[in-house]
Amino acid sequence: MAVVFLCVCASFVVGFLVRGNEALLERLGFDSLVVSAENNPGQTVTGNTYDSISARVAEVEGVVDSDSLDTYDLDDATKRVLDSFVASTADPYLTYYDQDRYAAYLQETARGYTGIGVLFGEYRGQCYAVEVFPGSAAEAAGVQVGDFVAAIDGDREGWSLTETVNALAREEGSQVVVTWRRPGSLEGEGGPEITTTLICSEYREQNVESRLVGEVGYVKLTQLTQSSDALVRSAIVDLTAQGARSLVLDLRDNPGGYLTSAVNVASLFVQSGVIVQINTVDGTTNKTASGDVATDLPVVALVNQNTAGAAEVLTAALQDNQRATVAGQTTLGKGSVQVVRELSFGGALRYTAATYLTPLGHDIQNVGIVPTISIPAGDTSSDEQLTVAIETAQSLVAG
Repeated sequence: MAVVFLCVCASFVVGFLVRGNEALLERLGFDSLVVSAENNPGQTVTGNTYDSISARVAEVEGVVDSDSLDTYDLDDATKRVLDSFVASTADPYLTYYDQDRYAAYLQETARGYTGIGVLFGEYRGQCYAVEVFPGSAAEAAGVQVGDFVAAIDGDREGWSLTETVNALAREEGSQVVVTWRRPGSLEGEGGPEITTTLICSEYREQNVESRLVGEVGYVKLTQLTQSSDALVRSAIVDLTAQGARSLVLDLRDNPGGYLTSAVNVASLFVQSGVIVQINTVDGTTNKTASGDVATDLPVVALVNQNTAGAAEVLTAALQDNQRATVAGQTTLGKGSVQVVRELSFGGALRYTAATYLTPLGHDIQNVGIVPTISIPAGDTSSDEQLTVAIETAQSLVAG
């Protein structure tokens, strides 16, 4: 019996060692375990080369389906495989939404807007607070600029800007539990967490703020929405009528928005030429100025490390076309475009489909726009950046 037992054990060991040896498997009588080009769904035309993930996964799936005594849940396996695939790529914005998560995403997108009083931005696929509105539930709970969203209602799936805004767009009076991570900087890992229970409410913030400071017209643009160009144009007309001889365009903490709005706002200052280059798998295309300028006054564009996305496109357009002196801090460097595509088997994939280049062809992604005049943030009790920007604008006035 000992001899038989050892022989059986040896057979199993040999089986594990020689499973890939087709000739030996056939001689041992395990014809059904031989994988050929005809019965292997993952095999390529050469019969030996696996040059795609789909081919490799297909072989494993085929073996499990035909030979293994084990079973698996298709949806769970799909999510685990795709999550691992996403994590292995260099695209920090690449995200797989399973069917349940995508259904929730679509449901949230259809709701009317309420929120918790925070203007959000995104850094490497993670949502963070760019501005906390005065008097909001978030301010009362101690949320600070730079706090990252770690969880919403206990879900730590990973929160992008779009998902966060959609998830917080709830009915007036709804309660939501948001956990925030507070790193030392945008690039920082870890950091203490705080959990807040907030009541959703409707918050209205003026997207364009303007005033005259001496002979300098000050325009603050909070976000690039569909109406931004009309609002900025109106502000410029009003300030010019009041006697403005130069302008400060404040883009600090502007998380971006619509690319078309960035092009339209830039066209208020730039008569002609390229506003932005867009790089995709099909090549590079240019967006050019519309020619519908609103002013030829000298401009100072004021930016900081939270100026991102389409706001960086606007900044670069003014800088490269020599229509503004850029002052402040190097911008965030979020020069990419993400899209969400539905998948035929359910769910969706969010991925980077394009990157922005400045009119002169410089990268924005992970680089940002470097100001001509560097101004550190300074003490929060005084706005040294704005003071320097206004002084610079005054110095640009001819005569």
